[in-house]
Amino acid sequence: MRRWCRMACGAVLAWLGLAGPIQAQQEATEKGLQQYRQMLKEDPWSNPGWLDADRGEALWKTPRGPKNVSLEQCDLGKGPGKVEGAFAELPRYFSDAGRVMDAEARIIWCMETLQGFDHKELVQQPYPGGGQPTKEIGALATYVASKSNGMRFKASVAHPKEKETLALGEALFFRRQGPMDFSCSTCHGDDDRRIRLQELPYLSKAAEAKKVIGEWPAYRVSSAHVMTMQHRIYDCFWQMRLPQVEIGSEVPVALTMYLVNKANTGEIAAPGLKR
Repeated sequence: MRRWCRMACGAVLAWLGLAGPIQAQQEATEKGLQQYRQMLKEDPWSNPGWLDADRGEALWKTPRGPKNVSLEQCDLGKGPGKVEGAFAELPRYFSDAGRVMDAEARIIWCMETLQGFDHKELVQQPYPGGGQPTKEIGALATYVASKSNGMRFKASVAHPKEKETLALGEALFFRRQGPMDFSCSTCHGDDDRRIRLQELPYLSKAAEAKKVIGEWPAYRVSSAHVMTMQHRIYDCFWQMRLPQVEIGSEVPVALTMYLVNKANTGEIAAPGLKR
């Protein structure tokens, strides 16, 4: 027993001796990553996400679909065809659709009603695999978001449906579910949380949400393509081992409503650039 105690105490002392150097190395690594990200942000041409914004603009203006019309008459909330500043006011309630929509949900609705695309085809496999370019809806959402670049979020919660959606988004953010008993707040509901070297923002804190929510859609270096907010939510659900969530459906829109509400008055810098 005494021998075991000596070994255990020796291991503890060794760990205490290493704690300082390990922490210093970790801090140096984080500083290096921050410098790398800042360098990329300072050079807009280093962000491939702008290529998808340009592709999205071409898709927006090109006649397509069974009806062979463009999306230039799509009303994103500021009137048909008006894109600038629209993303800053989404999600919002649309009376013509009878529901609250974010950018992707509204784009899908316009592709169906204006261009005649089939809903089932639009929502089937809407996200790219690693190394593949973002698909059409993602490119369109990136274009729409980029036209609010430099503006600040001011999403409305005046309509009863908007209030309901916000309440649902908050409930979903904190609800523990699935085989791992996770919620969004498991990773994003406190300070100083991380996965490996990745710091996790405290998204239910307004100050933190304002720093990061406006950077989506974002080009992710690790997957080599643009990810929209709905794609990010889809990926988080997958990591929590939850059923796949349909793009444009009530769940991702509600979560986006909650996150944008937390980031209200925060600046939009889309497309962003992530690890």
